[in-house]
Amino acid sequence: MKRVLAFGASSSKASINRTFAIYAANAMEDVEVEIIDLNDFEMPIFSVDRETENGIHPLAHRFKEHIKAADGILISFAEHNAAYSAAYKNIYDWASRIEKSFFYDKPLCLLATSPGARGGSRVLDIAFNAYSFANKNVVTRFSLPSFYENFKEGEGIVNFELKVGFFVELEKFKAAL
Repeated sequence: MKRVLAFGASSSKASINRTFAIYAANAMEDVEVEIIDLNDFEMPIFSVDRETENGIHPLAHRFKEHIKAADGILISFAEHNAAYSAAYKNIYDWASRIEKSFFYDKPLCLLATSPGARGGSRVLDIAFNAYSFANKNVVTRFSLPSFYENFKEGEGIVNFELKVGFFVELEKFKAAL
């Protein structure tokens, strides 16, 4: 059985991107899902000086172990000021120092949502452009706009057109595993 690592790229305990990542991961049948919380990987802000003085933080190694153990990675990005959340970017900065390949060319499902009509599309574009260059296997991306109008706890995506589009993209990811 294929194993999918899923997480919301936010440290908020009430993260809608964490909720969306969990929903997406659990919507796939016949896969083993591992959900991680970025709060379990909180480290000092990355700097070359810290790395030189102390080496790569052990939590960065632990984060990379989760990536290595997965067959595919599903991330739902929170958009903070049109970019990644500081929590995600810091983990990425630390863990990217371990090896050249961050995602090991594993299939990626890139998602984003927000309360607004753009649905985190700016951060999703940043992630897609960066990871498409660095990872040969970015399979899909999907932005869910207006989270609180289009997503309901216990139901998932309630807008029919968005739901159909979401599942088309999710199937591409699952097929690539």
